[in-house]
This record gives sequence, structure tokens and C-alpha cells, in this order.
Amino acid sequence: MKVIAVPVRDDNYAYLLIDEPSLKAAAVDPYDVAKVAEAAQTHGVEIVAGITTHHHFDHSGGNEALKYPNAIIYGGSDKVPALTKLVKDKDEFTLGDNVHVKCLATPCHTQDSICYYVTDKTDKTHPGGVFTGDTLFLAGCGRFFEGVGSEMVTALNYLGTLPEETVVYNGHEYTSGSVSFGRHIDPENSGLAKLADITSKNKVTTGLTTIGDEKEWNVFMRLESDAVKKATNATSDMPQSAIMDALREQKNNFKG
Repeated sequence: MKVIAVPVRDDNYAYLLIDEPSLKAAAVDPYDVAKVAEAAQTHGVEIVAGITTHHHFDHSGGNEALKYPNAIIYGGSDKVPALTKLVKDKDEFTLGDNVHVKCLATPCHTQDSICYYVTDKTDKTHPGGVFTGDTLFLAGCGRFFEGVGSEMVTALNYLGTLPEETVVYNGHEYTSGSVSFGRHIDPENSGLAKLADITSKNKVTTGLTTIGDEKEWNVFMRLESDAVKKATNATSDMPQSAIMDALREQKNNFKG
């Protein structure tokens, strides 16, 4: 199994998810079909599926391209353009010979947000990965366009149950801004210092970090930390959903 990041638009990521034995691939959030097709040609693979994390156009905008009329299009609702296979939480499918895909429903950013946990059925040395769309960013999370804080708490906790070594493939290159906000909330966090170093050395940060890392440095996954509680003026009986709402509101207004 191999994952190729394909930067599109100003800051989006599309991906090729490749089953190496069969040379079959899925295009994940293929907004710019020409760029994704070029990457497929470079790597000598055939695109047989489209995997959509949610219906927003900057992720699903390439689904209706006539270039791959026979590709199966996976997604979480009929709002996904050209959908041919509706998926729900815990659905599973196989790409090519060996790539196993498990669907994780994470409604909040949109109600049809699906994260896709991918593993290689034969190569047990591969750590696996998760395509998180606009639910989880490196050191951040998506806006609550169609949901509320309690849903994002549930979504991030769900992703947190994946193996620590699971590689994160997120939907946007927002890492620098997320680090700035994280250090504003939790300035003593050594993990954020490490991520800042990664960001300074890599224009493309997706695929370089893990779920275990997110638990260390993502303030949206550390609602019980003293730093987050202090920043949100959380009381002892304040539910995590309220802390999440307060933290997201601060991020929405952050100018750093």
C-alpha cells in the first residue's frame, strides 16, 4: 500500500491510495482531476475508485469528471456528486488485492463526513493511515458547519481509538496556522514545538505524523488538559462539548 499526496487548489490535498500488487488506485477527494490523473500516470496505476470524505465542492468537485466513468464513487450521502456507493459507519471494502478500507462516520463539519481508515492486509509492517478530510487537521479540526461541539468531541475521540501509529492524511495544509493557535493555547507543549519544526522544514506536512502525535499536540483532542481548561475558563463541571465550543470559537477569531 502506498499513499501519494496531490496538492490541489491553494491548500487542499487530494490523494492516490495505491494497491501496489494490482496497480489499482483510488482517488481521494480528487478536486483537480487533471493533477490526480497526472500523478496516476507517473506512478503507473489505474484509478478504479473515488473516495469522498464529504460533499463540499473543494473535495468532491472532481467526482463527475468523464475521465473515469467506471470508477466507483464512495461517499457518506447523496449530496456527494456522482455517488455510486453510499457508505456508513463501520462499512468496509477492499481496493485492489490488499488494501482494506474501513469507514468511520464523523459528522460535524458536515453531516456526511466520513474518515477512511486504510490498512494493508498482507504487509503488517505498514502502520496504516486515515484520510480525515476536514474533520481532523494536523493540530486542528474543521469548523462546525453542520454540527455542534459535542459531535466534534465524539468524532475526534473516535479517531483517537485508532492505533497510535496510524498516519494522518488530512484535507488541507493548515498546519502552520494550527501550530500558531495551539501554541497560543498551550505554549509549553513540547509536541507543538516538534510540529513547528516539521512545518518549517516541509511545505507538505500531511502524511508525516500520526494519531499518537495528535493526542500529544492537538488542543482539540486534549480538552482535559490544564492548558485548554485555563484558556477556555472551564469550570470543574463544564462538559467537554462546551469546552470544545469555546475552543473552536477562539480558533475562529484567532488572528495570530
